[in-house]
Amino acid sequence: MKIKRRSWFRSTFQLRGSVIPAIIERSIVCAGFGLFVSILYYYKLPVSIPVLGNAIPSVVLGLVLVFRTNTAYDRFWEGRRLWGSLVNTLRNLAWQIWVNVDETTPANDNISVRDRKIVALRLLIAFALAKKKHLRSEPPDSKLASFLSVAQYSLLQKTRHMPLEIARWLGEHLKQEWQQQRLPLYQLTAMQTLINTLMECVGGCERILKTPLPLAYSIHIKQLVLLYCLVLPFQFVRDLNWWTAPFTALVSLTLFGIEEIGIEIENPFGTDANDLQLEAICNTIEQNIEEFIATEEVGLIAFSEDAKTLN
Repeated sequence: MKIKRRSWFRSTFQLRGSVIPAIIERSIVCAGFGLFVSILYYYKLPVSIPVLGNAIPSVVLGLVLVFRTNTAYDRFWEGRRLWGSLVNTLRNLAWQIWVNVDETTPANDNISVRDRKIVALRLLIAFALAKKKHLRSEPPDSKLASFLSVAQYSLLQKTRHMPLEIARWLGEHLKQEWQQQRLPLYQLTAMQTLINTLMECVGGCERILKTPLPLAYSIHIKQLVLLYCLVLPFQFVRDLNWWTAPFTALVSLTLFGIEEIGIEIENPFGTDANDLQLEAICNTIEQNIEEFIATEEVGLIAFSEDAKTLN
């Protein structure tokens, strides 16, 4: 997969995905306050307090903001790691179902063993889509329905936990294959372990989603940043005079931006530009499994022809 490299200038002036629109109003307020302090200083009022420029508050605030951003990025990266684990586990489970379920033992119903395996593999695609919907608190849609039977889709619309329901269907399918002696017990155990891994990935994402940054910590950071930005004009006004407002806006834009970045990425499962590209991940899973189903027969035929040629 080739990653497109964006132009430096295009990225610099791009608004989509930027935190500037979210923080511009706060920076304007701080700049307005800086202009107000400049006016007071112009009329000889004693508003210059350079002692406030002590480096200690700046260092403390910087450390707090760095910790805030790092905590948010850890959550973002953990979410991506869990989705990566999901992709690998679904691929492993797909090929194990396809290769290890014996097709020489006939099915007891009107559906061939091959078709039963295709249904199971498409349930794996449905699992990824259901997990995405579950994390976004969205109902099942037509895309998800295309990988399910009418009865399954109807049941899924009623359940509160779509990935768990699909995992149950997968487990029941594998158990039936074992009962019909199409799947050895040790292979059943290995595949059930992979299903457990799928649910662990879901649980890990739920932990990120349902454990936000403590409210007191979040509020205190906002208060510190705002207080620091409102104090800046008193530090700047003696040296900068009428330039106090622009410089206050610039510094506040930087600090508010760092804080807002943490807010943007701490929940990585949404639909914003800074969230994980879950649609692309689900599309990758779908393409891998559908191509696996479509090309497996061709692969066997080609292998057989090559073997004949060598002989």
